[in-house]
Amino acid sequence: MDEAVSAADANRKFSSILRGVREGQSYVVTSHGRPVARIVPAEKNEGVASRSRATLLARLERQPLIDAERWTRDELYEDDR
Repeated sequence: MDEAVSAADANRKFSSILRGVREGQSYVVTSHGRPVARIVPAEKNEGVASRSRATLLARLERQPLIDAERWTRDELYEDDR
């Protein structure tokens, strides 16, 4: 389980937090009580990029195709002022 730490405490105790991370501890940094960041050991985070990519591709595959007509170069760069 991640330990919550405020942004101010994370700033003041950064060296201590890094020692904890080196030992396998994870932290959630909060700002005004809301989570804004997660500090985890590097090896715990390696699969995030590949899972994110797979999730994005799956989402794109579920979206319906739109039959858009071809655009001319002039239409693509038209200034709508």
